[in-house]
Amino acid sequence: MGFTIGGSRGASESRGMREIRPPGSRRRGRARECTVVAEYTGLWGWAVVPGARAGSSGQCSCGVPNCTSPGAHPLAFAPEVPAGATLDDVTEAWSEVPGAAVLLPVGRTFDILDVAVRAGRRALVRLERMGLPLGPVLTTPDGRCQFFVAPGAAAELPELLYRMGWDDADLDLRCLGAGDYITAPPSDRAGLGPVGWLRGPSLDTAVSPPQARLLLGTLAYVCHRSHP
Repeated sequence: MGFTIGGSRGASESRGMREIRPPGSRRRGRARECTVVAEYTGLWGWAVVPGARAGSSGQCSCGVPNCTSPGAHPLAFAPEVPAGATLDDVTEAWSEVPGAAVLLPVGRTFDILDVAVRAGRRALVRLERMGLPLGPVLTTPDGRCQFFVAPGAAAELPELLYRMGWDDADLDLRCLGAGDYITAPPSDRAGLGPVGWLRGPSLDTAVSPPQARLLLGTLAYVCHRSHP
């Protein structure tokens, strides 16, 4: 269930050597992006924050010289699009920041368990076979898997790892919480490529993702086995 993101209508037209498709393509691209953002706000109940993009040279669109996180942070001047915003609301907001990346604030309806993509894919197969509850899962162009879990996981992570006996293990596993942001599809992250869904959101998991403790044991085990 969700908004339908369809293809463009009609054929491109040309006059002589002048191709008029690119401007229309840009408009269609913005329309599709607004539709996706409106799905995040209106259907899944997530706030969305316009983010910076990194150019081909690595320079950040925020305009700050020597930006420490090019293409991977919110635009300081752009207001958040709140959860519940309609397509009209999103279109109006995004018209002020054309080309902005789509960022989701962490620590409200979800926290994020972040692991290497190889371990994340293996863990996802195990978790699905075990029939454990799962929320959305993202894959990023810098080789990470991001599992959506209930908010509060970042604060609980050290205690959870201790209770499970993984507190002294060398794990490539971290948790993102309040104050962090993740890049959401269809946006590019840090100029490295687009983010994608390994497991997309659904009505029952978008605002009520599973508790971290239900996934953490499997994620920690696979991360430990995957460690070189």
